Amino acid sequence: MTDTAVTDTAVLRPRAPEQEREPAPPRAGGVLAGLLRTARPRQWIKNVLVAAAPAAAGELFSVHAAGRLALVFVLFTACAAAVYLVNDARDAEADRAHPVKRHRPVAAGRVPVPLAYAVGGVLGVLAPVAAAWLCAPPVAALLTAYLVMQLAYCVSLKHVLVVDLAVVTTGFLMRAMIGGLALGIPLSRWFLITTGFGALFMVAAKRYSEAVQMEGKEGATRALLSEYTTGYLRFVWQLAAGVAVLGYCLWAMEEGGVPHTSVLPWRQLSMIAFVLAVLRYAVFADRGTAGEPEDVVLRDRALALIGVVWLAMYGLAVANW
Repeated sequence: MTDTAVTDTAVLRPRAPEQEREPAPPRAGGVLAGLLRTARPRQWIKNVLVAAAPAAAGELFSVHAAGRLALVFVLFTACAAAVYLVNDARDAEADRAHPVKRHRPVAAGRVPVPLAYAVGGVLGVLAPVAAAWLCAPPVAALLTAYLVMQLAYCVSLKHVLVVDLAVVTTGFLMRAMIGGLALGIPLSRWFLITTGFGALFMVAAKRYSEAVQMEGKEGATRALLSEYTTGYLRFVWQLAAGVAVLGYCLWAMEEGGVPHTSVLPWRQLSMIAFVLAVLRYAVFADRGTAGEPEDVVLRDRALALIGVVWLAMYGLAVANW
């Protein structure tokens, strides 16, 4: 009887705390690797937008343009990395309560918070100074404005309804503008409208996906997700998608009745690929799986193919082939 009782007790005894603990995330490989990961290399694809204005103007392939755009890409990447470092340092405590973000190097303790602040501060100072020395003054001014706006976002603006969406969208728009400023290229109003509302479409779809995934769960680090309704965010990304498509179509039809000299009207035909790309991305937005836009763009083969077709048509239109 005593033996049976002891056995039953052993069977029913709860597991030790160390057995219930979730497996630790893989090691980042040191502080330097943690800093690099905090700088979000996967997000650097966004900075390819610096080539958007020169590409639209057909001035992308000269040696001067390529060198200047490479420099601008590096400077904007440094500014974005500075913002990510400061943001993760500020949000370290909140990120530890998030099921995914708790694995970020700063939140996980692999990068000390003071070091993240220090490296972010150095990058934030050096990038505009280098731009003022190596580029045109408007480039340095835009980088400075980007840093001020994004740091204000980290501190307080991300807690203001609608303004948070506008700030993130403006960050994308600044990326698209800076290439034109660096090369002295005038920026078309249709280019700005399409880029701005296209960015708002992706930002609102990302917020919508996050709201859907975190609905009913604790530990959301975006406080505003509890204040936005999914219906409102859906309205925003649908509205933005519509305006972006309209802006692009107006740009494509801007030639009016002037006869083109190319083999086919590539500029007008590119509308088809653009609309298909928006519709394809909207599939993921509607499902609530567009929380990481770079994953959607890089992993969906159909969207990638549509993007390649659009780029080909756009290139042929610019080259007037």
